[in-house]
Amino acid sequence: MSGLEFEDFSAGQVIVGAPLTVTRDDIVRFAQEFDAQPFHLDEAAAEKTFAGRLIASGWHTAALGMRLLHAGPMGGHSSLGSPGVTELRWLKPVLPGDALRVSLRVEETRISASKPDRGFVACAIGLENGRGETVMSQRFTIMLARRGAEPPAPRIVETGDPAPVAEPEDAETLPFLKDAAIGATRDLGTYAFTAEAITTFARAYDPQVFHTDPEGARHTHFGGLCASGWHTGAAYMKRLLATRARDHAHTAARGPAPAMGPSPGFRALRWLRPVYAGDTVRYATTLTDKRASGSRPGWGLAFADNTGTNQHGERVFSFSSSVFLQWEP
Repeated sequence: MSGLEFEDFSAGQVIVGAPLTVTRDDIVRFAQEFDAQPFHLDEAAAEKTFAGRLIASGWHTAALGMRLLHAGPMGGHSSLGSPGVTELRWLKPVLPGDALRVSLRVEETRISASKPDRGFVACAIGLENGRGETVMSQRFTIMLARRGAEPPAPRIVETGDPAPVAEPEDAETLPFLKDAAIGATRDLGTYAFTAEAITTFARAYDPQVFHTDPEGARHTHFGGLCASGWHTGAAYMKRLLATRARDHAHTAARGPAPAMGPSPGFRALRWLRPVYAGDTVRYATTLTDKRASGSRPGWGLAFADNTGTNQHGERVFSFSSSVFLQWEP
């Protein structure tokens, strides 16, 4: 049905895609919507930050990786989706003018034990810039229909318009990482997934039919228009920063407030349920560990478990993150 089948891949196979140049406007536009940190928005402001220069959001880099994966190794076709990402590492910053190229290596293929109409393809990708540097590595799995199998029946789902959401007004004091309590959870508020937001993101970064075409999506196994997994991740980042901005302003009005830096990557990202047009997802983050940085005096790494839960109380998204935070004043 999709033109892409499980039998098209075999262990050891390597597929390299065509390059894509990232512009300054691309970097700033994505950041304005999902990751509005100074080092993603403005050169002058970036010089005063941990990053020191204008760089692309990590979530933007991951989304560009998906765009290149779809155009190259996937041949412009749709899969049956992905259960998640084992590990993603941001190794070098993506700069304005970088020409990115994706390389996919198939690590393993296996037929599903519970659903023999499909198989799993475990992959590793590297995203390389024009200087021969790997800027991102990623290990993940995709699901594909088997050749000759009956296509999975569409799910019966309801899509529509989400209820309006209001920006929360609560604020908490932000501790420096040295004093942050392990186990502390911060509610990040909600993000409403409209059909327009889903299709706009997908056309730019993940143009599989179940993300871009409401009518076409009805005839896929998802049964309706659903968000790209990278959209759910970018929405998490948007909610994290909106909440942190309130908390930072609240803290700064009373004394010194800690700064936040970039992230080296994450692990165990799971897309647990589809996020459909009309869904509202509530995000939360829980600090699980911390350590002072040996290479960056005054900074530390914060480790957290992050979740997204839809309006029905169903967990749709989870991952474990790491990010640089200011250790002490």
